[in-house]
Amino acid sequence: MNASQLEQSDPGISTDVLSAPLRVRFDYTRSVGPTIGAFLTGLRARRVVGVRGSDGRVLVPPSEYDPVTAEPLTEFVDVADVGTVQSWTWVRDTLPGQPFDRPFAWALITLDGADSALLHAVDVASPEDIATGLRVRARWAERTEGSIRDIVCFEPGETSTTTTDSDTETEPVTMLTTPVDLDYKHTASPQESVYLRGLAEGKLIGARTDAEGKVYFPPRGANPTNGLPTNDFIELSDHGTVTTFCIVNVPFLGQRIKPPYVAAYVLLDGADIPVLHLVLGCDASEVRMGMRVKAVWRPREEWGFGLENVDHFEPTGEPNADYDTYKHHL
Repeated sequence: MNASQLEQSDPGISTDVLSAPLRVRFDYTRSVGPTIGAFLTGLRARRVVGVRGSDGRVLVPPSEYDPVTAEPLTEFVDVADVGTVQSWTWVRDTLPGQPFDRPFAWALITLDGADSALLHAVDVASPEDIATGLRVRARWAERTEGSIRDIVCFEPGETSTTTTDSDTETEPVTMLTTPVDLDYKHTASPQESVYLRGLAEGKLIGARTDAEGKVYFPPRGANPTNGLPTNDFIELSDHGTVTTFCIVNVPFLGQRIKPPYVAAYVLLDGADIPVLHLVLGCDASEVRMGMRVKAVWRPREEWGFGLENVDHFEPTGEPNADYDTYKHHL
């Protein structure tokens, strides 16, 4: 069934592309190690710390490994919080999360005593107020905590406005948490749009290039082996076979199911590519390769344009599928 036939057989499905705003937010936490840790610990005390390389240059921010020899660097050096603008760009339209909600400049700044440039914001009123060679100084946060945001920004000036604090914190900074916030618009391909509209109607739509081609679920815009568009749409069964799986035993932030549970690749009947989904309705230890499963749909009023319309898969009670029927789809 091609796209036009699919539209004729079901007026509720269109090949017009879908788009939607998407937002991904999470906190990324990492250990910083001794080098970045020294830099962040210095910022907490309103000091800027660099590291000396084998060629004598002082690198700010400090590099963990020498760019010349690739050896670890350990000679830390304090530099000034005053420096010179090397290059800059003007930000007319600001974005959420940037240092200011008004126009400002991003600049590469070489601090006095350093040989490499630091990227940071410069608070000036207009592009006419900044230029290569401008002398700037750090504006420190009232409360520092060991992050690059301890320097609020740089501002025009020849001399430092702060004295070095004796760090009241005795422990070095060892961990860093960075909030990640991605806000963007996703536009689906024509094939993906058919698939998404199908889900909104309780249908699982795959696609292939022709009657001899592999059936992809979800559909791809083109067959990766020959580049031909996958415009031959197939409505698939919501029954399938577990090909491979893993048992999730480790809890994590945002987890909606208490471990242990199973994430499995399910090869829908009629498809050639398995899809990753949850397998519930039995003990995790009972899930196995070849297990026959069926989709458990959420209530109709909860459906949207997404595979989450299928809450999970559960065992059908049928005998296991023969290995030869799915061995080429692992």
